[in-house]
Amino acid sequence: MPLIAPSILSADFGNLADDIDMINRSEADWIHCDIMDGRFVPNISFGFPVLYAVKKIAKKPLDVHLMIVEPEKYVDEFARAGANILSVHLEASPHLHRTIYAIKEKGMSAGVVLNPHTSVSLLENIIADVDLVLLMSVNPGYGGQKFIPGSLQKVKTLAEVRESLGLSFRIEIDGGVALDTVGDIVRAGAELLVAGNAVFGKGDVRENAKKLLGAARSATLTRV
Repeated sequence: MPLIAPSILSADFGNLADDIDMINRSEADWIHCDIMDGRFVPNISFGFPVLYAVKKIAKKPLDVHLMIVEPEKYVDEFARAGANILSVHLEASPHLHRTIYAIKEKGMSAGVVLNPHTSVSLLENIIADVDLVLLMSVNPGYGGQKFIPGSLQKVKTLAEVRESLGLSFRIEIDGGVALDTVGDIVRAGAELLVAGNAVFGKGDVRENAKKLLGAARSATLTRV
């Protein structure tokens, strides 16, 4: 079944505790945390002090997405900060195998992330070692972007590879996930759905999460 991971990048940082409390009380499954360094992506989000604070009040797993250079240097600290899932970009990890196993050794689930232009074929030598693959369906660095339609084919290709190899990693997608895109995304084969504005935008956070999850679950009935 699909899982929803609201991205706190789109939350109100002036009332972050309240927004996280609403996620705690919603039907969402994970809390997605985007860590940006202003180098790998053209934006800076937040770092360890915020993550430690979030962990104190979060009642759901923290799904941490590192959009930073040299992510291998910070694996231990992200484990201490409370990350349950830690994902690093293939494009930022010259020693990806070592980094993935460092993440696992700290008791976290390990994910690898691909930018929109990066081919799924480049995962060939690491795909059997990861717990999830996160496909960016927008160019990383900012929230509120439109979904890149070509991402659907990447999801389909990855789902086919998973089935052909008999693997069990999860497929996560991040960027432009909303009520008008989530059906196609789920039918293509993704089951972990990161959503920012679709949850934290207009209206009630809990109701937004419920509607998005409902649309995702309905799409599983017509998945091809």
